[in-house]
Amino acid sequence: MNFSLEITMNTELSNLPKVKDVYITMLPGDDYKKVANKALDLSKSGFNPVPHFPARSIKNIEALKDYVNRCKDGGVKQALVIGGSVQLIGDFHCSLQLLETGLFEGFKIGIAGHPDGSPDISDSDLEKAMIDKKPYADYIVTQWLLDAELITKFVSKHDLPVHVGITGPLKITSLLKFANIVGAKNSINFLKSNLTKAVDLFKPRNPNDIIEKLRGSAKNFHIYTFGGLKETNKWLMENNYV
Repeated sequence: MNFSLEITMNTELSNLPKVKDVYITMLPGDDYKKVANKALDLSKSGFNPVPHFPARSIKNIEALKDYVNRCKDGGVKQALVIGGSVQLIGDFHCSLQLLETGLFEGFKIGIAGHPDGSPDISDSDLEKAMIDKKPYADYIVTQWLLDAELITKFVSKHDLPVHVGITGPLKITSLLKFANIVGAKNSINFLKSNLTKAVDLFKPRNPNDIIEKLRGSAKNFHIYTFGGLKETNKWLMENNYV
């Protein structure tokens, strides 16, 4: 099995587990130059940096060119190209527009997958976007999920490798909070239907169960830590995943 990890620009690299691929989020309002600098730091530390390129957070083609070139100069060879925040700050409204520029030639490209749907985009529009982006992509990274059956169905529908989004160890109360924030309706229902007693709400829930259920259909897992990097690192080591 292969594991990748998602961090923010403020994450201390000394705290990272020994995973190869480290994704760098570019949140609304973040400076792409700082993301590129973080990628350079990761590269120097022996990691494979994978910066996010969120279309709706990039002002124009000049900014995109500069961002791509800074990443290339920093040794970046892989990128996750996504739509990003609903808030539009410039000329790009979808990830397909970024891919069509041709600026990512030579990069290994990941695109976003939404097995759980999106509160902002209809299922039919998501399906069309996936079809349009596939010719440019090397693999798919999904939103984080808890329902193995939902993931298995998604994997079976696509001919590209799927990197399954999971969370690190988190309390169920935290999982419910983050699921509500991103509008992951199926994950919310899954959590609620699988609670056994109230005390479970306050116990950390690790992703071992879903990994085991997906053993036959997925081998790449992308970890969203939601601030629980220490717990994620401990879990990875205890299970000999790193």
